[in-house]
Amino acid sequence: MTGLIPFNRRGANFPIAGFDDFYNMLDDFFSDSWPSRNLLNDTFKIDVKEVGNEYLVEAELPGVLKEEIGIDVENENLRISVNHGESINQDGKNYIHRERRSSSMSRNIHLGDVKLDAIRAKLENGILTITIPKQEKTDNSRRIEIE
Repeated sequence: MTGLIPFNRRGANFPIAGFDDFYNMLDDFFSDSWPSRNLLNDTFKIDVKEVGNEYLVEAELPGVLKEEIGIDVENENLRISVNHGESINQDGKNYIHRERRSSSMSRNIHLGDVKLDAIRAKLENGILTITIPKQEKTDNSRRIEIE
């Protein structure tokens, strides 16, 4: 345990000057945030498919609980929002360094001609599946006769 040094603290303890930036760079290189894609800076991925007379929206949400997801429809827009918090309770441990992550993200999808009262959603194995039935389109076109 004597060789364990908290994240990005090598520069303060390394005896040869000039190497502190090098070791901090190595720590940053091997951290979870490289290459700058993580839950804090990124959003979840979605796929939208047209299957027969309905749309199928699939969102990748690994590790997210059902209670952390919100699905709303307003002004023909489907909004999927996630408020994810990570907490680990392990009392009695002697931590040198410990981190938690919290994120909030959302995606909007424009919907037209759908049955709002028949939308279904299911979360299974980290994949949120939303089934959106289409509404029958009415033909609003007509020919105008010239007088």
